[in-house]
Amino acid sequence: MLPTERLKGIEAFVCTAEAGSFTAAAERLNLTNSAVGKAVARLEARLHTRLFERTTRRLWLTDAGAAFHRTCVRVLEELRMAEQVLAAEKLEPSGRLRVDLPATFGRMRVVPLLVEFAAQHPGVQPHLSFTDRFVDLVEEGIDLGVRIGGPDAWPAALGHRYLGTERLVFCASPEYLARRGAPAGVDDLAAHDAVTYGRADGSANPWLIQRGTAPVERREVPGRFIVGDAGVQVEAVLAGVGIAQLATWLVAPHLASGRLVALLPEAATDGLPLHLVWPRSRQLLPKVDALIAHLAQRLKVQA
Repeated sequence: MLPTERLKGIEAFVCTAEAGSFTAAAERLNLTNSAVGKAVARLEARLHTRLFERTTRRLWLTDAGAAFHRTCVRVLEELRMAEQVLAAEKLEPSGRLRVDLPATFGRMRVVPLLVEFAAQHPGVQPHLSFTDRFVDLVEEGIDLGVRIGGPDAWPAALGHRYLGTERLVFCASPEYLARRGAPAGVDDLAAHDAVTYGRADGSANPWLIQRGTAPVERREVPGRFIVGDAGVQVEAVLAGVGIAQLATWLVAPHLASGRLVALLPEAATDGLPLHLVWPRSRQLLPKVDALIAHLAQRLKVQA
C-alpha cells in the first residue's frame, strides 16, 4: 500500500472521534454527513477493525478505535510541526521554549547559558522547570532536557548528545580537618562523618571508591548528614559537618578559594554522564535546533 493511501480517512476519523458525531465532524470539515461516514467506513474496512460503536442516537470509540485515535493524533501533530518547520526554516528562532533541568546543575551551569541564548534570540521565551525526578519529555511537552545520568539505551523517540562525564572528588572544610584530621587512605573514610546525598526513596547514594586500576567499588555509607539537595550538601560540608564525595562542577569555586580541601586525589573517579535530550519530533524546530547547538558548544562537565 502506498504511504498516501494510509492517510485516507484519518482526518475524518479523528474529527468524528473528537466531535462526537458524523454531523458535527461534517460541519467542521465542510463535507456532507455521507462523505464523512463513507470515509470512516472505508478506513474500518481497510483496517479490518471496527473503530466506532454506533446506535441511532450515539457514537463512541471502541477500545481499538481509542488506541488508533491516540496514534493518529500524534501523527497529525508531527505533520503539523513538520509543516511549521518548513515554513520557519529560514526564520529567527522564536516562540515558547520549554527546558527541563536538574535542580542544582541547572541553576549553576545551565541558566547563565540560557540567559545568554535568550539575549541572542529575543523572539524566544524560555520556560524553565527544575527537577531531579524523571520527566517524560514527550508526554509533558518539553522541548529540551539536560540529564545527569540516564539509561544505557535512550528511547527511539528521543535524540541525545553526550557532553562528558562528571568527576567526583572527596572533600571537606579546613575546619573539619583541623578537628578530625585528614584520612590517609580510603579505608580511613569509615572513621569520618559522611555527608551523603539522599534519594526520594529514603536511601542514600553510595560512595564510589577507586583503588588504582581495580573496578570501582560502590560503598554504602552511614551518613552523618543526609540531604536531598546537592546545593545543601555543599553547604553542610562548608559548615564543617563532614566529608562528602562531590562533583567537581559543584565544588570547583570552593576548592579554588580554599573553603574546601580535596582529599585522596588518587581516589577521584568518574561519576554520571551528562546529556542533552530532546524529542526527535521537535529537533527541526529552529528554536530547539539552535539551543541544542548553543548548549552543545558551551555546556561541558569537568573531567
